[in-house]
Amino acid sequence: MKYILSLSIVLLFSYSNAQQETSIAFYNVENLFDTIDDPHHNDNEFLPNGKREWNSKKYFEKITHINKVIKEMDYPLIIGLCEIENAAVVRDIVNHDVLKEKYGVIHYESKDHRGIDNAIIYDSSILTVISSGIIRFDMPKPASPSRDIVWAKFKRGNTEFIAMVNHWPSRWGGQLKSEPKRLVAAYAAKEFIDSVENADPKMNIIFMGDLNDYPTNRAPEIIQEDLKPMITSTSGEFGGTHNYRGEWGVLDHIMITSSFTKKGDLYIKKKSGKINNFDFLVTTYKGKKVPFRTYGGGKYLGGYSDHFPISVGVILR
Repeated sequence: MKYILSLSIVLLFSYSNAQQETSIAFYNVENLFDTIDDPHHNDNEFLPNGKREWNSKKYFEKITHINKVIKEMDYPLIIGLCEIENAAVVRDIVNHDVLKEKYGVIHYESKDHRGIDNAIIYDSSILTVISSGIIRFDMPKPASPSRDIVWAKFKRGNTEFIAMVNHWPSRWGGQLKSEPKRLVAAYAAKEFIDSVENADPKMNIIFMGDLNDYPTNRAPEIIQEDLKPMITSTSGEFGGTHNYRGEWGVLDHIMITSSFTKKGDLYIKKKSGKINNFDFLVTTYKGKKVPFRTYGGGKYLGGYSDHFPISVGVILR
C-alpha cells in the first residue's frame, strides 16, 4: 500500500512539472497583398492588371507557402508577421489547414503608403490577450509614414509578457540617407520599452522584426541597450536572414529582456535563437545560395520570401 501511495506521489509530481517545448517566431513574408484594389493605398503593382500580374492563383499559392513554413516550424506559439497588406490576408493565413482551430489575429491598419502592415498571430488555446495596440511615429519630412509597431500583452498562467512586432523603414537611398528614419523608429520603440519597464521592472518583453539594419548599426544598438539579442550570424547555416547582392546579413531580429529566461509558466530558452533556412526556402542564383523569393526583379519565381523566418525556443510549464 505504501508503494502504491509513493508511486502515485511521484507520478503526480512528474505531471505537475511536465514541460512542453514550442517557439516564438517572426517572418517577413514579402509583399503579401490581396488581389483587390485599395483606393487609399498604392497597391497597383499587386493587382491582376498590375505590373506583377498578381492574381488569385499566385495569392493562394503564397498563402499555402506561408502555412508550409508555419507547419515546418511546428506551429509556433506566436508569429510576428510583416509585409502583409491588411487583416484579411492574415485571416486567410490562419483560416488555412489546422491553424484555424486555434490561432487568433492582432492587426492594426498603418499609414504606410503601400498599405503594408505588421501583425501578430498567436495560439489562443494557450495564451490570453490582456491588451494590444500600436506605436506610431512621425517620419522626418518629406518621408512618407512608416509601418506602426504592433504590440500585445499576453498571459499564460502566472506569466505575463509583451510582444512587439517591427518593420522599420527600408535602406532605400543608402545607409547614410535612410538611417535617420530607422533611428526615429528605434527611439519610439525604446521609449515604449522604457515606459513598460518603469511601470513594471519585472515585465517580460520580446521584441522582433525586420529592422532593415544589421546588429552593429546604430538603430538596433539602441534597443540592445535594454534587450538581449537572440539572433546572430551563427544562428543559421548561411550567416544571415537575408541576402543582398550576394552578401548575407542579419536584418531580422529577436531581442528579449533577461528576465524572460527565468523559469515560470512560460519562458525563453537561453541561446535558442534560430534562423530557419529550410531546404525549400533556398534556391541557387548565379551559383550562390539565396532565399527562394516570390519575385526576382519582375519575374514570378513562385517562391516564399526574400527573408528567412527566425525563432526562439519557448518552454511551457
